Amino acid sequence: MFKITALPTDEVRAFQAGAPDAYGHAPERAVSTGTGNPCRHCLQHIPEGAEMLILAHRPFAETHPYAETGPIFLCASPCERYEGTDLPEVLTSSPDYLIKGYGRDDRIVYGTGVVTPTGRISAAVDAILARPEVVYIHVRSARNNCYQARIDRVTA
Repeated sequence: MFKITALPTDEVRAFQAGAPDAYGHAPERAVSTGTGNPCRHCLQHIPEGAEMLILAHRPFAETHPYAETGPIFLCASPCERYEGTDLPEVLTSSPDYLIKGYGRDDRIVYGTGVVTPTGRISAAVDAILARPEVVYIHVRSARNNCYQARIDRVTA
């Protein structure tokens, strides 16, 4: 069993207040075009016409060769953090996603990276998390490699 982990609310509120991104720049403000602008906090598409933030994000605490940095979108106004185990809207609106397992050292566990059809994400996640060396999974865009969300084991 697993849970989807969205970006932490305190981190998102800081970006919404103008905190610098992974490259030290204030988030850019733009207007959403709807589908294709997924918020990494509420894990829904930012409604068309709504203000959004675009910023560089590195979902790792430390820099190292595997600590990918890339663009993400966030709702410009406060939104509720996604909490759940069902696949949220932003993980069901593309035909497929890139998923990769990471170890305790925040490095990719080789052999876990796979472009997975949306309807098979849950089974692929279960298979990757069955590997004891995998601590968590990142879900990324299969087309642009943009970070979408993290997946963690549910522990009893």
